[in-house]
Amino acid sequence: MQLSLNPWVTSPAESIEEETPDVHVPPAAVISTPLKGMVEPDTADRLASRTITGTAALWVVGSHGGAGESRTADLLEGARPTGHCWPVLQDGSKPRVLLVCRADMRGLTAAQSALTQWASGAAPAVELLGLAVLADAPGKTPKALRDFTAIVGGGAPRLWTLPWVEAWRHGDSTTTPTAREYQRFITDVTALVTETSPSTNH
Repeated sequence: MQLSLNPWVTSPAESIEEETPDVHVPPAAVISTPLKGMVEPDTADRLASRTITGTAALWVVGSHGGAGESRTADLLEGARPTGHCWPVLQDGSKPRVLLVCRADMRGLTAAQSALTQWASGAAPAVELLGLAVLADAPGKTPKALRDFTAIVGGGAPRLWTLPWVEAWRHGDSTTTPTAREYQRFITDVTALVTETSPSTNH
């Protein structure tokens, strides 16, 4: 643009675009509360509940043995594993919970039962953030299991599918996986824990 030589005519002020920092928005919950009319699972298929002492920003619940409960808790600041049970807090507050399972048929079936238990109201009152499905083997997950993962995950508020971590097989549990799925998962859950606060049941 040509500038005017007339000193009485001011040139238009240059617009300064303010850079807005990127604020990560985690996925919205597909379902957030138990559903009326949902049939409760058989007693044998339910996760147990246990009164837990201490505090945590997030409780990680493995739906079966070997689900990756402790591994997942290690990735998330302020998280604690529950030992494969629904947590009941002594102060009566509603705990934030993340359900985890492996991506094999046994793990997905166990997660489906746990989600049915939660959705039917048969589980203790918790604030369920979602389901994390951890790969059970290296390589691509078979299509049948991917399809079943989508079905099971449809019963959770949110679904994260996480790839195999070879370092964990060799005992390295201190290094955060570099895969983008894990980075997004950690960012999502951290944002959800930060923006919500446990409520108290009355």
